[in-house]
Amino acid sequence: MNNHEVRLERLLGRQVLAANNQALGRLEEVRVEQLGNRYVVTEYILGALGLGERLGLGVKLLFGGRGGGYAARWDQLDISDSEHPRITCPIDELRRL
Repeated sequence: MNNHEVRLERLLGRQVLAANNQALGRLEEVRVEQLGNRYVVTEYILGALGLGERLGLGVKLLFGGRGGGYAARWDQLDISDSEHPRITCPIDELRRL
């Protein structure tokens, strides 16, 4: 594994923090695009809506789609420490879900 690869199972479910140590939610979903024979991360989904997306439509129907969260671009999340991911920007620069 090189320094650009991270095992997803080490990231999913981890609490993501802001610079001020405010908890933003858990990393629940990762969106990727295929580029040739590789896949690259385009977005990370944080919070309850990300969990609903990962688990599918049944959860949304069961809970009425409630919840919130953020979408962080690939460059807005520091995953160099997979145990403690952090955003690299102010919270208001993340896309609200």
